[in-house]
Amino acid sequence: MNAPALTDLSRCCIHTITTKPWSLEEACEHYVRAGVAGITVWREALVGHDVPAAGRRLREAGLKIVSLARGGFFPATDAAGRQKAIDDNRRCLDEAAALGAPVVVLVCGAVPGQPLAESRRQIADGIAALLPHAHATGVKLAIEPLHPMYADARSAINTLKQANDIAAQFDAFVGVAVDTFHVWWDDQLETEIARCGKLGKLFAFHVSDWRTPTTDMLNDRGLMGEGCIPLRQIRGWVEAAGFRGFNEVEIFSNRYWETDQADFLSKIKTAYLSHT
Repeated sequence: MNAPALTDLSRCCIHTITTKPWSLEEACEHYVRAGVAGITVWREALVGHDVPAAGRRLREAGLKIVSLARGGFFPATDAAGRQKAIDDNRRCLDEAAALGAPVVVLVCGAVPGQPLAESRRQIADGIAALLPHAHATGVKLAIEPLHPMYADARSAINTLKQANDIAAQFDAFVGVAVDTFHVWWDDQLETEIARCGKLGKLFAFHVSDWRTPTTDMLNDRGLMGEGCIPLRQIRGWVEAAGFRGFNEVEIFSNRYWETDQADFLSKIKTAYLSHT
């Protein structure tokens, strides 16, 4: 059953990468003016900023900081590379705590030519090594499964079942981010969303759409309603699993990044209410 239509923006969050041409200050100003309630900050947007001060400005403007993106990329061919990733993830947790973000989203990584099973083992080991620092900072970790087309180098975690299996090995500080762009095709999606909810591991929900044809594997996501993802059906499953958090708009799009971002933001609002 599809979820009922959304009637306001009270659960709308936008990732800063969605409006990539804007600075963090511009994104804050425009999101607030548009009535958007939440923001997920990408680490790139924090470069050159006093992170605690940036967090204060976002909150004082009225935005809820939903998460920090992104950590992860744990696998490597040698121990030094894996340790480097863990060290960077610890810095990411520190940045999230300083910003006031309760969750870090993990794009878990993969190594071309390395067996996926080995990359998945290294991902679980990396999260285990990171968990004490997550406890110390009070910031949770959300494993985001990525579409199988990214299994070569971006993530060896490609289904929600794989993400759930890893998250279930850990305590309440490790959960899952469900991104519709990556998992909409999975015939076990409803079952695994329900499982995620029962485990108390459903930390985040990301929306965009899959355009046909897709002309770029990374940067050709669509606005909600422009493609073939059954967004309201999936949101219905997520809400049936107990999720009451933000619907996070995360759109990588060369097409839209080349347009006027204020006009794009207006389109996001319309698409969010009409199709999410």
